[in-house]
Amino acid sequence: MKFEITPEIFEKLPNMYVGVVVAHDIDNRQDYPEISQMLDHYEKLAQEKFAGVNVKEREEIIPYREAFRQLGINPNKYPCSVEALFKRLSKGKNLPNINPLVDLNNAISLKYTLPMGTHNLDNAKDNIVMRTADSEKDTFIPLGKTAEDVEKPDNSEVVYAVGNEVRTRRWTWRQSDLGKITSETQSVFFPIDGFSDINKDQVDSAIQDLANQLENIFKISVQTGVVDREHPVFEWK
Repeated sequence: MKFEITPEIFEKLPNMYVGVVVAHDIDNRQDYPEISQMLDHYEKLAQEKFAGVNVKEREEIIPYREAFRQLGINPNKYPCSVEALFKRLSKGKNLPNINPLVDLNNAISLKYTLPMGTHNLDNAKDNIVMRTADSEKDTFIPLGKTAEDVEKPDNSEVVYAVGNEVRTRRWTWRQSDLGKITSETQSVFFPIDGFSDINKDQVDSAIQDLANQLENIFKISVQTGVVDREHPVFEWK
């Protein structure tokens, strides 16, 4: 299987730099206290750091808002996931504990102030591609909804997709129910979205940190890589 970013994305965002972590044979049904402690720790640090501030004006968030505009997405109407995350924390709200994989993802995202996804690979029958949507062929089921609530993405909006199943709409705005992580998830794909000329070091650190945590906590092997304009495809076993 592979993850690919198509040329039309790099035409608009030539500095796109996405870290990739892939893991298999995960037991996501157990409790892992170290993950809960990690999430609590970085949640408190983020609440202190962003308390009372206008999140969209923070230097860590501005590049994503500008990238959304370059992709034709209104960041005020459709905020990047990391902006929405820190806006919640800036108001003193807490994050729910969902399951170990999602909680670990959120902890690393908070630590490095990066948008990160968790995509279930168990039901993926095709490669994962970041591309522009085809409103006639592509479908999207919002998180928590069923096939009866299927949506059509806007034509040419940027999506993560598996075949014609859209896994996230408007780049990192909203996730599909098809890709959600559950207690039964065994294989997962983590994209870590950044920029080669802005926060490449943070992305690289987040890749290594997440990989180490997965290996040490879940006792598994992981595969890691990056996708950028010069290397638009990352393939794994």
